Amino acid sequence: MYQVLYRKWRPQTFADVVGQPHVTASLTGAVQSGRLSHAYLFTGSRGTGKTSCAKILAKAVNCERPVDGNPCNTCDTCRGIDNGSILDVIEIDAASNNGVDNIRDLREEANYTPTHAKYRVYIIDEVHMLSTGAFNALLKTLEEPPEHVKFILATTEVHKLPSTILSRCQRFDFKRIEPQDIAARLQYVASQENISLTDDGAMLIARVSDGAMRDALSLLDRCAAYGETITEAVVSDAAGLAGREHLFALTESVAARDSEKTLTVLNDLYNNACNMERLVADLIAHFRAMMIARSVSNYKDLIVCPQAELEKIYVQSKSFTLARILSDIDILNDTAVRLKNGAHRRTAVEMALLRMADERLDTDTNALLARIAELERRLETGAFQMPKASVKPNDITENTLPIVENPEKILFEEPKKAEAPAQPKVLPAENSAEKPKTPAESQTQPAAPPTDTEFTKWSEALERLAAIDRPLVPHMANSTAIIRGDFLLIKTENPLLGQFLQTGSHANCIARAVYDVTGVKYKLGIFNTASAAPQKASEKKDPLADLLNRARTLGVHVIDQ
Repeated sequence: MYQVLYRKWRPQTFADVVGQPHVTASLTGAVQSGRLSHAYLFTGSRGTGKTSCAKILAKAVNCERPVDGNPCNTCDTCRGIDNGSILDVIEIDAASNNGVDNIRDLREEANYTPTHAKYRVYIIDEVHMLSTGAFNALLKTLEEPPEHVKFILATTEVHKLPSTILSRCQRFDFKRIEPQDIAARLQYVASQENISLTDDGAMLIARVSDGAMRDALSLLDRCAAYGETITEAVVSDAAGLAGREHLFALTESVAARDSEKTLTVLNDLYNNACNMERLVADLIAHFRAMMIARSVSNYKDLIVCPQAELEKIYVQSKSFTLARILSDIDILNDTAVRLKNGAHRRTAVEMALLRMADERLDTDTNALLARIAELERRLETGAFQMPKASVKPNDITENTLPIVENPEKILFEEPKKAEAPAQPKVLPAENSAEKPKTPAESQTQPAAPPTDTEFTKWSEALERLAAIDRPLVPHMANSTAIIRGDFLLIKTENPLLGQFLQTGSHANCIARAVYDVTGVKYKLGIFNTASAAPQKASEKKDPLADLLNRARTLGVHVIDQ
């Protein structure tokens, strides 16, 4: 009969226990010296060797011929404990035997001397599951048990144990096993079982198992059923890591702030029977991987995924600020809690993804901080862009054309004044008679540059602009405009306005607004204030005038008196 690998390769001596040298060295020394405690507490995460060490210790204290603190595993006592024929070692599952009556029966049995072994050993697994009454019933016996009784308690949640229990036990904390140690053990087991296992495959199993040797051996057993060499790809398929393209697609649409695409991808997943709770959990893990990639230099050692996905995760993480990633993880965590009690799970996930794709929909403090961090990043990198204006078809009549046909050729600086051509040299005449001037010599002086005329309909143009490109209007506060020839030059105190007009369709929107007001096509430009005379220090601006001007630009009707 086939026996699963984690049972077949359970450690039989302390030397076989992987990744817990601080525990095994202490227990081995205690057995050798005979300085044994009456109660031990083994605590740690699953699959780290707590129950295995408890059974090894139970055999070691009863072994007829111990070897350097380890059981010999050949004497009648060791073999009897292994096959269950010796009943002096009792293993109790506290999850199903957690009542007061169960502990009272244990106390009564503890008074009897062992029949075959030297000590009667009680191994209580998942001891944190005992009820309050059961803990109280165990206290006295645990503190002063008979000399022939040993208690070994094991738990994954030591914080649930009463302090009265903790103070009566000798505690050993089991750590998660390092991936390198798990991989080495897997290679040894694979060689003994004639299983072909690559180094990359063993390391991926070790990382997926999250420090649990039992989980690693179970996954190795599952991969061996494929009947081929266990590579990283096989492990990825067996562990469910493959086929996660939908996570990258969802994250890409969130990064692009494309709400429509985000909901479309989610709809396809829902129609393909994707579990919403599993999807949210996978998204949390994916965003956690991006958080690590943005924060740690050796992120490849901390992210559990195939090597081929590591670079994709790192590249995708660059589309987010760290503050936005943290905010999105908070949204997903809240959604995971809501899914456990909510009836409309799809709606809850849609709401979460919409808030992630558009931070303006989330008023949480973390979301606001993420938006500020994104603005700072854009200012630092020079990639600041305003959202594109959504112009309704009804806003443009058939005879209203874009004023600037080639926005990329717009001049955003004051046109240079025409320079006077160099005067031709005049050769001396041969006689005193004046020689007739040539056409080049009779050329007239260059015309004076065009004069500046104040554009009086600028406020009306801004009102029209508010209907076409409202996000741009606040950036044009306190601005005015002048007309110079066929140029409309904008005077503004905002140094970034020129950059805004060079991106997107903002320049066309301004030109369209001016055309709607005047019916004239102008070329746009930014007035060069460097050549203008500086304002005198004695001149003071009227704050009320600025307030009225700003109100007009925002579309507020102001009555002048």
